[in-house]
Amino acid sequence: GGGFVVKKERVSARKKAVVFQTFPYPVQSGLELLSYCRELQKPISQVVWANECAIRSPEEINKGLDRIWATMLESIFEGCHRPGELPGGLQVRRRAPDIYKNLKGDLPYTTTEQWLQTIRRTEVKFRQILKWVSCFAISVNEVNAALGRIVTAPTNGSAGVVPAVLMYYMVIENHEAGAEEVRQFLLVAGEIGSLFKKGATISAAMGGCQAEIGVSSAMAAGALTELLGGTPEQVLCAAEIAMEHHLGLTCDPIAGLVQVPCIERNSMGAIKAINAAELALESDPAMAKVPFDKVVQTMWETAKDMNAKYKETSQGGLAVGVNLSDC
Repeated sequence: GGGFVVKKERVSARKKAVVFQTFPYPVQSGLELLSYCRELQKPISQVVWANECAIRSPEEINKGLDRIWATMLESIFEGCHRPGELPGGLQVRRRAPDIYKNLKGDLPYTTTEQWLQTIRRTEVKFRQILKWVSCFAISVNEVNAALGRIVTAPTNGSAGVVPAVLMYYMVIENHEAGAEEVRQFLLVAGEIGSLFKKGATISAAMGGCQAEIGVSSAMAAGALTELLGGTPEQVLCAAEIAMEHHLGLTCDPIAGLVQVPCIERNSMGAIKAINAAELALESDPAMAKVPFDKVVQTMWETAKDMNAKYKETSQGGLAVGVNLSDC
């Protein structure tokens, strides 16, 4: 349920026992999820909500979702305002503050809400939108690279995609968006991430970067699609499109640090997510050649076939193709 906590743990003096909950709408695949949506005539977020209510109160769910968004927003804000160099020895200069400085204009702010309002008043031409989304994604992953606090979504290395796309919705698409839209977005994104975890993997060590950036892009694409009025079928269509164009993506961090090319990949994953959502909204899912469950299966098969040197080992790709003495 929801891609967040799906089990409770009770710890005794003798052992830790895992007690699995019974959900009203247990989901193992996209096909099962769609069947519940059709049966109940509800969007994906409401099916996920019903499952979450089986293990915690509505107040607890909302509090948890709000905390997730508050942490995401905090990491975006910190990344946009903290210049300097990332630790680790690669001498990677933080770029988010410069991008942000060139975009924000001169409007003053003292609170996070005022900060959101200043961004909403900036230019919204295509190039500016690209820069804003990249700024949001890069800022989060520069915070991650500097050992700051972020939300794994679904992993640390891919933590910038989901908040960047949600921020895009908040400051570009819907200036009236608030807590309800944030919760709805996170419920859908979490469920899509959960389906990939159940049917494949979200670990780059097991599946390459397709399992991290690819999954995060699919999560964000699906969630954005529901907020933009898409049907459950279009939501999964968007997630499929996003993953389809990350299949085979390797994990090849230079020097084993989650910096190059990882930080930029979050920017690319966020842009692809927005593009996937728009494509899905203009598509008839009944005509799709690749269903969501097939792309999950294909990602897992690709992961198993991928050479180990492209799975977070720093033994292939850019990790060995770049001379560290030149960095």
